[in-house]
Amino acid sequence: MSVPLVSVLMTAYNREKYIGAAIESVRASTFENWELIVVDDRSSDKTVDIVKKISESDSRVKLHINEKNLGDYPNRNRAAELASGKYLKYVDADDYIYPWGLQLLVEAMEKYSDAGWGLCSLHQSDKAPFPFILSPREAYLYHYKGPGLFHKAPLSSIIRRDVFQQVNGFREIRMAGDFDMWHRLAKQFPVVLMPHGIVWYRRHGEQEVKDYEKYLDVYESLRKEHLLDHSNPLSGEMRQEISADLKNKYKKQAMRSFVKMKLSAAKRYMRFASAWK
Repeated sequence: MSVPLVSVLMTAYNREKYIGAAIESVRASTFENWELIVVDDRSSDKTVDIVKKISESDSRVKLHINEKNLGDYPNRNRAAELASGKYLKYVDADDYIYPWGLQLLVEAMEKYSDAGWGLCSLHQSDKAPFPFILSPREAYLYHYKGPGLFHKAPLSSIIRRDVFQQVNGFREIRMAGDFDMWHRLAKQFPVVLMPHGIVWYRRHGEQEVKDYEKYLDVYESLRKEHLLDHSNPLSGEMRQEISADLKNKYKKQAMRSFVKMKLSAAKRYMRFASAWK
């Protein structure tokens, strides 16, 4: 069998309600040169049974069951280890990719062969119509001085497998491993930007994102780590300017929280502001 161009990676843990629809969205793709690797993280529901039944009728769907529960980002890394395609495309077990999604992603990446990765589900840019490519410096500016970029979930990404390997995959950072990864990738590799309408993110009460505010300190520490890192593509002057912007932003958020009598939030934002010089 020929090596697939795209390895679609689906990590799963107790997703019996949604995984069937997620898999069928991949199987409905107009782009056909793919493999789907489902890595189950020791589910206790019927997730594995559902995947097994589908894989029996479609050899492109491959099931791997972990010996022990790895958790979110280690399991994403495990799925990537099993991949053989040129590109890695995460589609979580409770999400969905449109039939034309893989085709558009691959065409954009192949058009910009210098790019190491891509992000979709982005709002229209005044810079140019999608897709377009950003250099490492432009990507950092797009995030910190523009509409934002590094907040996207793995569902919105497509990554060259060799690039993923070069950066040693995701770091094991609860909730914020993707935020960290985009910062690290953007230091070295150009990124292709693509619009909405490629993937669909399902919202439901079982997602950890509902606890996002509990991890604000984690996001802030990563922001500081990468923004102040001299290996990032920004000049010293620009890093100082962005630091000042963040300091002012947090001061304003602290004041708004104080006015609304949200004292714990006000205290947190003042702490963030004081950390930026």
